Amino acid sequence: MIRRDRLAAEQTTLLSLFQKSHFPHLFKRIIHILESQPFRESSDFDFLNPIAGGLGGVQEILNDKPTALRGKNRVELPGSPPSVLRAMNREIRIATRGSELALWQTNWVRGELENRFPEARFETLTIKTTGDKILDVPLAKIGDKGLFTKELDTSLLRGETDFAVHSLKDLPTKLPDGLAIAAITKRRDARDVLISRNGEDLASLRQGARVATGSLRRRSQLLHHRPDLEILEIRGNLNTRFRKFDESDWDAMILAAAGVERLGWDSRISEKISTDILLPAVGQGSLAILCREEDDEMLEFLINMEDRESMLAARAERSLMRTLEGGCQVPIGAQAVVSEAGISLAGCVCSLDGRTLVRDSVSTETHDDPEKLGALLAGKLLENGAREILRGIFGKDSR
Repeated sequence: MIRRDRLAAEQTTLLSLFQKSHFPHLFKRIIHILESQPFRESSDFDFLNPIAGGLGGVQEILNDKPTALRGKNRVELPGSPPSVLRAMNREIRIATRGSELALWQTNWVRGELENRFPEARFETLTIKTTGDKILDVPLAKIGDKGLFTKELDTSLLRGETDFAVHSLKDLPTKLPDGLAIAAITKRRDARDVLISRNGEDLASLRQGARVATGSLRRRSQLLHHRPDLEILEIRGNLNTRFRKFDESDWDAMILAAAGVERLGWDSRISEKISTDILLPAVGQGSLAILCREEDDEMLEFLINMEDRESMLAARAERSLMRTLEGGCQVPIGAQAVVSEAGISLAGCVCSLDGRTLVRDSVSTETHDDPEKLGALLAGKLLENGAREILRGIFGKDSR
């Protein structure tokens, strides 16, 4: 009997592999599915329809496989493809930063994988990054090329670890050669939140209120919305930031909703700030799982953590950032929303002092090319004034 629930889940995995052009893994997965299900009716193959057009059609896919795969006398195979079974036969080493939030995120991914693959064995290795070591300098002055990722990347490339878990917003849009994003997890709330002294929302903060943030993106958009605010620099992990805030005379601070909620500090949130005021960072709210791009076993093992809608949103947002050549040193905000109808993408570029903000949005009725959507929006922003903003920040022409 065909397991329709399983085929629905497999369809999501196949779509993700297809969208990423991971064709070797895609065909391995299709072969495994054909081997492990007793297909008999033509409708049994409907799960292939979303990708069949790009691969030449269902019949061509079937004709390219051994006749035995299309026969009626089948033997059910284990629920995981052979490459995943091989991955589970080795101890899987996970690289992570040592902050409470980073460990929470890594432990969550590890727990999800352990639930799906009880036979798998894991070891978590904590690695300190440059961003963790330098806490007294604003991020924009340090530079943002792998600030929170470089040391973890090195451990992967050396073969010391097998995969790493990152906040997607910390990943550079150009990854080091030899590494690949294996999966992007389901996005949590992408908004920023206000933590205020007495529970005030942003509109209720006093004139000239002192608000702390470590992000140029937040600083610039806040100043555009409330030029009267005094914006203060704050660095450190979430625990450190809450301690600094509680020991200070500041009126408020701004943090990412996802991190605050993951660590269970929801009760400290005074307001979830509308994206009409603060567009989030690229990828904010999602986790990215990185591994070596030639490690087929690990790629297919980790694809089980992928959320397709979050992946499509990330591809659109990261394309926007990549085209604008932005990072921690540039106040860029973006949010993609994926629905059955297509993808909508909003983005902004803001001057450092908040006086000039260029914002626009684009949409498409398909899921076919998120990168094209991101590049399209970047072009509109550049034409509408973002080029001059970027020129002022970089001190040179921006494309």
